[in-house]
Amino acid sequence: MYQLIKKIIREDNFLSLSGNLVIAALGFMGFALLARNLNTDEFAQWVLFISGGSLVEMIRFGITNNALVRFLSGATENDSAEYIGANVLISFVVSVIISALLIVVRFSFNGIISNSGYHLFFSWYPALVFINLAWNNALIVFQAKMEYGKILVIKSVNSGVFFLVIVVNSFLDFSIATLIIFLLLVNLMTSILCIVNKWDGLALIRKANIKKIKTLLDFGKYSTFTLIGTNLLRNADILIISISPLGSHAVALFSIPLKLTELQQIPLRSFTATAFPKMSKASLNGNLKEVQKLFYTYSGALTYLFFGMSIVSFVFAKEFIILISGDQYLNVNVSGFDIVAIVRILSVYGLLLPIDRMTGIGLDSINKPNINALKVCVMLSTNILGDLIAVYFFESLQMVAVSTLVFTSVGIALGIYFLKKEFCFSLLEIFKSANKFYAILWFQLHSKLNKLDAVKLK
Repeated sequence: MYQLIKKIIREDNFLSLSGNLVIAALGFMGFALLARNLNTDEFAQWVLFISGGSLVEMIRFGITNNALVRFLSGATENDSAEYIGANVLISFVVSVIISALLIVVRFSFNGIISNSGYHLFFSWYPALVFINLAWNNALIVFQAKMEYGKILVIKSVNSGVFFLVIVVNSFLDFSIATLIIFLLLVNLMTSILCIVNKWDGLALIRKANIKKIKTLLDFGKYSTFTLIGTNLLRNADILIISISPLGSHAVALFSIPLKLTELQQIPLRSFTATAFPKMSKASLNGNLKEVQKLFYTYSGALTYLFFGMSIVSFVFAKEFIILISGDQYLNVNVSGFDIVAIVRILSVYGLLLPIDRMTGIGLDSINKPNINALKVCVMLSTNILGDLIAVYFFESLQMVAVSTLVFTSVGIALGIYFLKKEFCFSLLEIFKSANKFYAILWFQLHSKLNKLDAVKLK
């Protein structure tokens, strides 16, 4: 039994899932505490700060993230060092540009920004862009090298310490500005940890060269748009609601069920983080059959897993809301603001996520980032149009959630269409592969348990 547990703990998918579970669990509990302890306006400001920051991170690291993961798969030691150095240089230059743009916008539109929910974002994020650079670079390198144990350490330190700050805030009632200062300090501490251990690749910046920079940028110009689009798909709802007549109260309210989609992303991010390097390596080796096999297995296994999660979240929608925010948002009696219905709609969205995400991973792994970017562009356009109709015509948050189902369905259809051009595609094979995956998993577990029982009898 000990050997079985030891083997499971060392497995890539387990370590990747553990890292995402740690950050998600701490993020979920922190989010719940802030939702309960902050008033509606303060909580809306916090949500907008985090949403804006997520977009900035996607722009900054989207340029090299997927590109570095793909090209480090199977790279020689020297090429690996050059790619990592190129990544550090690119991310630093992009950080300078983004920080400068945020400062310019802040001072150019000072009056408008000061009176909006985004003033905290424009005031503090130019500093955070540099403070969290080192540990974010370390995460990219470790994902590319599939060193998920170190990823777990970094995420645990960063999320764990800030969660303690939020717990203390429950008793001392810090201001939003004070919370953000603590956030900067925690990120600084995490970056120092990575720099001291030489995890961030800063020492390799001297190995950066034009060839490797160009390789990363050629791939990254598409993957950047894909990641930005993916981020906007998650945050466009909040951004559009924030500028609509529905007001800040609607931002705070919609962010509660939106937390469900973040929870759905936990296993998705974990398994796709291991799938992408494997599929990329197979593609680079010219083994399209292996790419196809991995696609079917991951898509099917995740779809079955998400089916169970969706049933639970649909049935216990009300309890989910109470768990996060108590009943302060549950008892909102405004037409179009049924928070339980929103949670149930987004639980159905979970069923669509695995195949949609895996089609994108599949396209990137076979070096078709431009096609994946086109797919995300169409999805984003569909989402924005749907959100605008929902908030200005229907004035309904439920319809905002419905638009999520629509754009994801569009994404699945496009992804399947483009993958069919590369290899024979079968939806049925996805479910056959899932059945085979779980059958083998059950057989292995059953076999190990039988051996354990046999040892005990002796």
